[in-house]
Amino acid sequence: MDIVIDDLAHSLVASLGSDPTSGRLLVGISGFPASGKSTIARAIAKRVNTLAGADIAVVVGLDGWHFSRAHLDTMPDPVLAHARRGAHWTFDGNGFVSFVRAVRDKPHATCRAPSFDHALKDPVAEDVEVQPEHRIVLFEGLYTFLDINPWREAGLLMHERWYIQVDEDEAARRLVRRHVQSGITPDAATALQRAIENDLPNGRFVREHLLAPTRTITSVMDAGLEI
Repeated sequence: MDIVIDDLAHSLVASLGSDPTSGRLLVGISGFPASGKSTIARAIAKRVNTLAGADIAVVVGLDGWHFSRAHLDTMPDPVLAHARRGAHWTFDGNGFVSFVRAVRDKPHATCRAPSFDHALKDPVAEDVEVQPEHRIVLFEGLYTFLDINPWREAGLLMHERWYIQVDEDEAARRLVRRHVQSGITPDAATALQRAIENDLPNGRFVREHLLAPTRTITSVMDAGLEI
């Protein structure tokens, strides 16, 4: 992946340099669960900043727009909402669209996004800053450019839409390892069940309901690249 990340970083710097008056460059990064969206986004931002010699790139994760557990409790079927947390309807899609629009329409403003605290299992408001010096904003998450409303509006605001593809069996292996290591599930069997019942269906839904990607990237597990 190192070569791919380097190529993507160079392409973003070149795109920004070709039109320095165009404001911020917005990139949506989607893909199957455990395809490496956040890992790759962070690696690209780090490489861009190295190439530019300044912190011009920032990553904003979609996880901050999870509905809180308290909000899920108010849904018509709270049990289902908690069980399916991570499906597109358990996120604040309208809030995400509003933030993407602000980042694009106000290129000289500081825009604050929520983050997600995995210990608390809930979002933290205004925890991530897109500052005026951030000219490249990488939005990573499953639903960054779905072709259904309200997500579609955010996708159409992106200058680039990158989809990371990964074999489903490989995704399942990564998910099992991740769920056990993070403590989401107590053992591999429970982790696999969670992947089959929630993560993999979410990935198939994304694959079937995307705006056309501008680039498709194949996820490869490199040594030193933790996905």
